[in-house]
Amino acid sequence: MKRQSVPIEELQNIGPTIARRLKEIGIRTDADLRSVGPVVVYRRICAKYPGKTIPVCYYLYSLEGALRGQHWDAIDPDVKQSLLSQAPPNKRLRRTPANRRR
Repeated sequence: MKRQSVPIEELQNIGPTIARRLKEIGIRTDADLRSVGPVVVYRRICAKYPGKTIPVCYYLYSLEGALRGQHWDAIDPDVKQSLLSQAPPNKRLRRTPANRRR
């Protein structure tokens, strides 16, 4: 039995602004997000909004958390580091206290 897709705005961590931006790049359901992947989706959002700061915690980690059904801050630090290593190394990538190296 195939699972029904869930509208993106119904997923955990996805507020109105993120949902709008996701829809602008063609991500409308959890299935869309899963098929493309959080890192690629994050890169697409960064590319669509050049010059804007796209916080890792509110986008990259939130997207991963949405797929896992957990708050972005509860994601294992090793998973966050893995995601961060795949994200674009540019000025739009802002480190948060949770992912800063000590």
